[in-house]
Amino acid sequence: MAVTGSPRHPLLITLAALFLPGVGQVLNGQPQRGLMFAFFMVLGGWVTYHLTDPQEVSVIGRHAGGLFVYAVSILDAYKWARVRWEEARFRARNAPRS
Repeated sequence: MAVTGSPRHPLLITLAALFLPGVGQVLNGQPQRGLMFAFFMVLGGWVTYHLTDPQEVSVIGRHAGGLFVYAVSILDAYKWARVRWEEARFRARNAPRS
């Protein structure tokens, strides 16, 4: 899916991804990717929750699978936002002048 208009600033995308998982991908024009990250975040958290012992592992450790996917989704959103941002800057710099 092609993104129209000028791309959003990568830091804005990163902040959105930080506070609302999957929204960074949606703002990048990749809603299926955002839904995939959200699904695997829940699935990873569910799996690690059920595979760990509640008396020996902390709450963060019990949801480590979901937290890992969450961290990867933030990095992914930033990476694609930065790629689009730099492509737009390159096109603007090399546009023919009339």
